[in-house]
Amino acid sequence: MAADPFDLTGRAIVLCGGAGILGREMTAALTARGGRVAVVDRAGSTPPVGGVLYESDITRRPVLAETLSAIVRDMGPIDVLVNNAAAKSANFFAPFEEFPEEDWDEVMAVNVKGVVNACQIVGPAMASRGKGSIVNTLSIYGIVAPDQRIYEGSLYEGRAINTPAVYSASKAALWGLTKYLASYWGASNVRVNAVTPGGTFSGQNDTFVDRYSARVPLGRMAQPQEMGGAVVYLASDASSYVTGQNIVVDGGLTAW
Repeated sequence: MAADPFDLTGRAIVLCGGAGILGREMTAALTARGGRVAVVDRAGSTPPVGGVLYESDITRRPVLAETLSAIVRDMGPIDVLVNNAAAKSANFFAPFEEFPEEDWDEVMAVNVKGVVNACQIVGPAMASRGKGSIVNTLSIYGIVAPDQRIYEGSLYEGRAINTPAVYSASKAALWGLTKYLASYWGASNVRVNAVTPGGTFSGQNDTFVDRYSARVPLGRMAQPQEMGGAVVYLASDASSYVTGQNIVVDGGLTAW
């Protein structure tokens, strides 16, 4: 093991969904440790500082395969894959009884199918080399149900919000996939783990912030940069004997 087990110098890292709120902070954390980060995100995304943007569509396997091939040509074999992409459809906050089928399919395509596509393309190459780390971003609401009481009067950028069932279902599916792939590729020294962010502040109104914070032992929401450390740990040799695990970064919400 390196003198600094968290050192990522020279490693080729693919970060799907790296141009969003959490992805930009993950990029910063990974590059600060020396990682070379290829950010895969949708067309029109703003490149995060330190990362190189590759526009693609993770829901279309041939398109993603072409993108990942370009990354390998530019950076060499992929050492780390971080699956952080997530979707919000046009009717994302519709009540469960009225949630449109096409919106369900759209969210599941990004949140689950896109991760499967990336793992199917990158995982076998890692396995053939006998090393690699895959990190999937889950959600607190993939392991526990949302407290519906906190949403009355809650807004995000002026819009009434909730946590839809499709989001919980998609993130719960990723936890199952994480454990499956950890077992599937374990003999090939490919580690597959997850990071579960708790509620992260990104523009919610005071009503939501106060109600959510009251349910957290640390008494506040997370800041986006607080997810970076867990991703660095799982990407690096510091976690060389860790696979099939879920690091829950939730301020203690699930402790009670």
